Amino acid sequence: MRRTLLLLAALTWPLAAQAQAPITIVVNFGAGGSADRMARLMAPEMSELLGAQVIVKNTTGAAGAIGAAEVARARPDGQTLLLSTTGPMGIQPHFRSDLPYRVADFAPLCQLGDAPVMMMSAPNSPIRNVPALVAQAQAARGGFTYGSAGQGSIPHIVMVALARQANVEMIHVPFRGSAEAIIALLRGDVSVYADLPGPLRVNNLQAVGVMAEARTAEFPEVPTLREQGFDMVYSIWAGLFAPAGTPAATLDRLQSACERGLQRPAVVEGFQRIATPIVFRGQSAFAAYWQAELEKFRAIVQASGIRPGD
Repeated sequence: MRRTLLLLAALTWPLAAQAQAPITIVVNFGAGGSADRMARLMAPEMSELLGAQVIVKNTTGAAGAIGAAEVARARPDGQTLLLSTTGPMGIQPHFRSDLPYRVADFAPLCQLGDAPVMMMSAPNSPIRNVPALVAQAQAARGGFTYGSAGQGSIPHIVMVALARQANVEMIHVPFRGSAEAIIALLRGDVSVYADLPGPLRVNNLQAVGVMAEARTAEFPEVPTLREQGFDMVYSIWAGLFAPAGTPAATLDRLQSACERGLQRPAVVEGFQRIATPIVFRGQSAFAAYWQAELEKFRAIVQASGIRPGD
């Protein structure tokens, strides 16, 4: 009897150890940004739901490509996940020929949220609306700067689109994530920044305009860019991805934890604080949405002719 119990323990111990092994969520942008805050809101809830420690790791650089590549190369066992926003997963595959990962390297797990892009300026900036921004850019004669989370990110793409619509020249200053870009904006190193609206209230920034179909419930006082004469509608979504080849049962378990985690009060309140509406899509729905986004940005990149040096 004792030998049988020892044999069962020996057989089941590796499974138990694997179940308790820590899960790493790689965020491909820096600490303090919106993507990082989403991950840190989800991590404790998913830890409890999965019965395993979930930790957050920031791997920055190349507009999110380095962190994404890290997860693409990871063992497909459910222990390493990627939390990424639109740029690395929707734009970069069409923007860079030397991208160190492929779309096929990932299994979409769940979408977390989606928010319209907000254009922002520093608290004391004279740029309070888009016409003022265009006037400043015209007066600067090529010296007007804007920040981004890296080349090929949404903050980069939307400002290129605005510069072309307004027929003005702007200088792109890329950073390693939104937190660095916000610091530069507050210091006056760049004139404007466009991204998820989360940093707006936290940093007492001015809202220049929202790139939505209509004014948002979170910021009803902020006019859309369409109201200000520019036909621009962009949003930034965030989602979790696993390496391709992760077993279906593991993906199902992680998806369930993601869905239930998004319903937890701490997560709901946290997403409200960063002004990002929760939008959950499971594996199949998120895969279809991701594919549609890839096609949308393929057309945008091709039509704009934007290149990494822009």
